[in-house]
Amino acid sequence: MSRASRRGDEDDDLHRVIDFVEDEVPFEPGYYNEAYLGRRIAARMQRRDADDHAEYRDLLERDDEERKALLDALTVNVTGFFRDPDMWADLRSVLRDLSAENGRAGVDVWSAPCADGREPYSLSMLAADDDEVDERHVSITAVDISEEALDAARAGVYETTRTTDIEEELAPLSDPEAYVEREENVFRVRRSVKSRVSFEPYDLISDGPKSGMDLVFCRNLLIYIDSEYKEPLFETLRDSLRSGGYLVLGKTETVPPGMRDEFKPVEKRSRIYRYTG
Repeated sequence: MSRASRRGDEDDDLHRVIDFVEDEVPFEPGYYNEAYLGRRIAARMQRRDADDHAEYRDLLERDDEERKALLDALTVNVTGFFRDPDMWADLRSVLRDLSAENGRAGVDVWSAPCADGREPYSLSMLAADDDEVDERHVSITAVDISEEALDAARAGVYETTRTTDIEEELAPLSDPEAYVEREENVFRVRRSVKSRVSFEPYDLISDGPKSGMDLVFCRNLLIYIDSEYKEPLFETLRDSLRSGGYLVLGKTETVPPGMRDEFKPVEKRSRIYRYTG
């Protein structure tokens, strides 16, 4: 068999795995680019010692736990407390302005997707850490498609490892111990921080927009979405914002060309925009 023929068979087997995911796993692979799906599936194959995609599909068909593990791998779950510190420094003034503008009406925030909760907890901590923000009136709705991620987020327990230094992640705070309890390498988010955050399952692609949000976080998801679906997904983000609300994207993401008239850059380096519609 020629090399091209073998490659064609491998591609067909990958597509069969993707088809299985579409039919049997609560995930919409059609919205994501194939290179991303292939990398995440290959990582699971390596973990399970599957020699090829055909063997891995057989495994998926008979193993409920592997289907759950693949869903978790496919959902975007790379995160950290105060990831991209420059963005969080720029966000302080936005949060102050919203707090002053809305007063007792409060500031409504949407974090989508929230992965293991460190992004919405960072926002909750930032609000409490700033004397010019009334954290009592900040409400954060954090959503994710992965139930496993949501369980971890609700628990709010994080551990320093060889690749993750939680203490270093919390360095932007004036007094991290006010927001987490530490026991050796384990950090537990305090109840006061959790009180401002609620978690719920949500598929940003199929469940549509929220409404009336003052601030929406959607960081580092659009880079994985297939180009033809980026604008519809962005419409969901836009329609979730009130006029004058703010949107935060990942540092390599931008507003689609057809919508740039509706979003004014507030901090261009940090991908913070204000919705003018």
